[in-house]
Amino acid sequence: MAEPRQLPEGLPAPAGGSVDLLIVAAEHSGDEHAARLVRGLRAKHPGLKVCALGGAQLNAAGVQLLRDLTAGSAMGFAVLAKLSYYRALIADIVRWVGTHQPRAVCFVDSSGLNLRIAQGLFEEGYSVKAGGRTKALYYISPQVWASRAGRRFGMAKHLDGLAAIFPFEPAVYADTALPVEFVGHPFVAPDYAAPVSFDPNGPVLLLPGSRRQVVKRLFPVLLEAHRLSGTSRPAVVLYPSGEIRTALEEANPPANVRLQSIAEGRARPLGAPQTDGRPSGPALPQSPVAASAVLTASGTMSMHCALAGIPGALTYKTDFLTYFLGRLLVKVEFIGIANLLLKEAMYPEYIQGAAKSAALAAELRACLDDPARRERTRVLSEKLRGLLSQPTSGSVVSWMERQLGS
Repeated sequence: MAEPRQLPEGLPAPAGGSVDLLIVAAEHSGDEHAARLVRGLRAKHPGLKVCALGGAQLNAAGVQLLRDLTAGSAMGFAVLAKLSYYRALIADIVRWVGTHQPRAVCFVDSSGLNLRIAQGLFEEGYSVKAGGRTKALYYISPQVWASRAGRRFGMAKHLDGLAAIFPFEPAVYADTALPVEFVGHPFVAPDYAAPVSFDPNGPVLLLPGSRRQVVKRLFPVLLEAHRLSGTSRPAVVLYPSGEIRTALEEANPPANVRLQSIAEGRARPLGAPQTDGRPSGPALPQSPVAASAVLTASGTMSMHCALAGIPGALTYKTDFLTYFLGRLLVKVEFIGIANLLLKEAMYPEYIQGAAKSAALAAELRACLDDPARRERTRVLSEKLRGLLSQPTSGSVVSWMERQLGS
C-alpha cells in the first residue's frame, strides 16, 4: 500500500487518535440519511468512532464533524466555478484516509464528489479493492439508470459495496462485480419522522428546492402561481438552510406566505440527539407540516410529499446550460423519482419552459377542488410506500454492521 502523504492542515485528526468509520455527505439530504445511519449504529455499538464531512444533522448525531460540506452545495454549471476547491478537497480527504485508516468510508449520494474520492482512494492504494485497509462503501446509488450508465463499471472497480434505496437498482449492477443490496428507502423506515403530512384543510406547500440558483429562478414562479390560483389558503415554504432562506426573502413573499425551516416542522424520533448533539430524552413535540396541496421542485421534498399523499405538481427551472447538458445526459421519461417508480405521473411535471405560473395555478386549483385527484394521489402514495419498504434481508444499519464486521 502506498505511504500516505502529509496530513492536510484543513482536516483535523480524529479525536482519541483513531476512527472506525468516515462518512462523506455533501448535501442536506445525504447529511440527514447519514445521521440516521449513525444513530442506528451507535444505538447498537455505543463505542463506534465516527468522523464525517457533512452538515448539521451529522453534527447533531454526535459524530466528529471534520468540515461542513452542505452549506455550499452546488450542481450543474455552478460547479465549474468551484473546481479548484473540489480538487483540493478530494486530495485532502484521500490523504486523511491514508493517514488515519478507518475501517470504512461511507459515501452518501453526491456522486460528482464521492466517486472521485473513491477513485482517489483506489489509486493511492488505501481502499480494500486496491489492497489497502479501508473499505470504500456507498449508500444511495448514483442514478446510473437515468444517465451515464457506464459509471457503474468504474464504481465496481473502486467500491467494495453499495446499499441501494430503490428495489430495481441491484439489477442495474448485475453485469458488474459490485455487491449491491436493496436496504429499503429511509423515508419509509419505522422510526423516520417525516417533515410533511396530508391535511385536506391545511395550507398549501411551495417548495422551490434546496439549491440557491434554482430557488432564485423558481420561487417567484411559485409565488405567482399561488396568487393566480385564487385560493384563500396561506402557503408555507420549507427551507433547509439560512442561505436558502436569504434567497427566498429576496423574492419578497407576501404576508400570507410563511417561511419555515424544515427542522422546525419535524418530530425528533425517540433516542435521536438534540440539536447540540447531547443525548435526547423523549421525542420533541413538533409535528409535520400538514398541507392540502403542493407545488414542488424535483428532489427530496417531492418524495416526502408523494409518500405523505399530498396532491400536487412537480416543477423545475435552472440555467440554460445546465438544462441543456442535463437533457443530453438524462434519458428517463420523468424527472420525479416517485413518477419513475410508479411509471406514471402521480405529480404532473412542468420543466424549464413549461414552468409557467398559470399552468401551476391550474394544477393547484385541481388539487384543492377535485376529490378524484385527491383519491388518486392517496392510492398511488400507498403503492409507492409498498415499493420502497425495507426488505426482509435487513436495513442499512445491519448492512453497515456486516461491512464493518461488527
